[in-house]
Amino acid sequence: MASDRLVCRECHRVNEPDNETCDACNSSSLTEDWAGYVIIAHPEKSEIATEMQITEAGAYALKVR
Repeated sequence: MASDRLVCRECHRVNEPDNETCDACNSSSLTEDWAGYVIIAHPEKSEIATEMQITEAGAYALKVR
C-alpha cells in the first residue's frame, strides 16, 4: 500500500518502507509524512513532471512535509 511507503524530502520519490536511502537520489532524508501520489510514465511529455521538475519516470508524492 502506498501509505506505508517513505518519501524522499529532496526529490519526492516514493520508496519502499524498508529503504534507508532514496532509490533515485541516494538521500537519507526520508519521511512518512506526505500526501498525494502521482505516477509519471513519460516525464518528457508530462506537464505535471515539468512543473515538479521531474526527469525520471516513477512514483512521486505531491506534498512532502
